[in-house]
Amino acid sequence: LSIHSVPPRRSSLRERFNLTLPHVLGRDCAGVIVAVGNEVTGLKPGDEVYTVADPLRWGTHAEQVAVDGSTVALKPQELDFVQAGSLPLAGLSALAGLSTVGKVQKGERVLIHAGAGGVGSLAIQLAKHLGAFVATTTRAANFDFVRSLGADIAIDYRSEDFSLGLKDIDLVFDIVGGSVRYRSFKVLRPGGRIVYLSTPPMTEQAPRTDVSVTQATVSYQAKVLDNLTSLVRSKAVSPKVARTFEFSDSVRAYEAVTAGGVRGKVVIDIASSR
Repeated sequence: LSIHSVPPRRSSLRERFNLTLPHVLGRDCAGVIVAVGNEVTGLKPGDEVYTVADPLRWGTHAEQVAVDGSTVALKPQELDFVQAGSLPLAGLSALAGLSTVGKVQKGERVLIHAGAGGVGSLAIQLAKHLGAFVATTTRAANFDFVRSLGADIAIDYRSEDFSLGLKDIDLVFDIVGGSVRYRSFKVLRPGGRIVYLSTPPMTEQAPRTDVSVTQATVSYQAKVLDNLTSLVRSKAVSPKVARTFEFSDSVRAYEAVTAGGVRGKVVIDIASSR
């Protein structure tokens, strides 16, 4: 059960979650099917799967969770449950941003913000698989990590202004939002594009009218997860798990994410807590 979005009181996206307590957190997971509904086809009890819970219900930080059968796919056999549980939301977000919406083409120049994180680390790998030249923002301590994923340029966002060192970028994949998105306009070529996830909006007016700005709508359907599985099997992408916590240490897991600097995903392993 991986931690993808962080809705506690310190999150800048708190107002977007509208959670009513009591509420079970957790969006994505991997596990074994216990039972299926009468209308579910192609899946059976005992199948090893991964999935994303309903965005309104959540609930994967638990021993069992009920999910829509159309969002459940057989997990990649190459991955264990911890790796597979870390993959769905981040992987589907990267696919939406770069492939489905971003439509990255071979030879294009792509800037990926927060490249060492859960989404960013997969986005770098996917962009390279699509044949792009990849720049990314991260901490200096993560330079070797993002370069190992395929990044051609790594920029320390704490000491450098990426908008002064880059130019002629075709696509910016914005996982940060706010002023970072505003400054991203400066690095784009004429007619460039910005694709963003659910991040804090800009407070400034867009400085250019020739740039297309699009929110990536993430699909949780099984057929898209199957595409993700194919990418794993071809070794185009590989999930990166930074830390694993037992369920009893869930608070520490969220603290690790909110502290920042995590390489890849943080996972809560329910099975190890039994």
